[in-house]
Amino acid sequence: MPSFVLRSTSFALCALAASSVQAAVNFEKDLLPAITKKCVDCHKAPAVVNGQKKEPKAGLRLDASWAILKGSENGPVLTPGDPSKSGIYESVMLPKDDDGHMPSKGDDLTKEEIALLKKWIEEGANFGGWVGSVEGMPAGAMTESAKPYKPRPHDLFYAALEKDVKPLSDDLLAKAKAAGAQVSPVKVDSPLVRVDFLTGVSKCDDAKVAAILPIKDNIVQLDLGRTVVTDAALKSVGQMPRLVTLDLRQTKITDAGLEALIGLKKVESINLFGTEVTDAGLKHLAKIKSLKSVHLWQSKATPAGVKQLTAAIPGLKASIE
Repeated sequence: MPSFVLRSTSFALCALAASSVQAAVNFEKDLLPAITKKCVDCHKAPAVVNGQKKEPKAGLRLDASWAILKGSENGPVLTPGDPSKSGIYESVMLPKDDDGHMPSKGDDLTKEEIALLKKWIEEGANFGGWVGSVEGMPAGAMTESAKPYKPRPHDLFYAALEKDVKPLSDDLLAKAKAAGAQVSPVKVDSPLVRVDFLTGVSKCDDAKVAAILPIKDNIVQLDLGRTVVTDAALKSVGQMPRLVTLDLRQTKITDAGLEALIGLKKVESINLFGTEVTDAGLKHLAKIKSLKSVHLWQSKATPAGVKQLTAAIPGLKASIE
């Protein structure tokens, strides 16, 4: 049963609400604490309690990697790579009143914990060297899944972005917050952050965007959707070296403003829904070779302009519908 042990600071607590950028799940760090707290009492090596021998429920032990891989009296409970065939995952998804629901007593798993368990299984159920209790461990027992974990290109990309980036200081975070920005780490322990102004879109102007420049090296996701920014704000945005996703939907930015983004080397996605951007603006975007998607619904761009844009950047997905 999974866990996501959050840090004590509110900054880390925001991580679960951040974008889907996630590193590989570390079993011993991310899952084991909750397994120990919520599951092991009923699923551990046989022990004498109050003079009576207590066996693990359903013959399933969760206090060792080899035992989890062995499964229960009914067979395997873990199929690395496939949560839908893993009883350990299916049991936490059952309704509370189902006899097979787990844990059978105590607190249910949170949505975040269940999501972590699912991700861990999808990644190959890697125990990362953790063995756990060796009591009753058969000779030659498997302690690791035979399915190796291959990091996703997405994860490797963000890991590379993190290199040499320092975590934000409390002082810088306070200043960004004072400007109306909400700052969340993209994952626990990452110095990379997501920034938005969703609690005050009508107050987010060019000056507010300029005010977050002190944290520009850490920003990978920026949501300026529905704010009152103009082209001047994009001069600040163009100085964010690690920016990957940029949301400018329903803003007053124009073709001229997009020119300030040409220097961005990591940006992969730009949302221009509901803007006045035309084919002239797309010519600026055509110079940003890192782009993978551009959203142009209800903009002034034409099918011909989109065709030219996608021809300029192989693999780019762009649509005006």
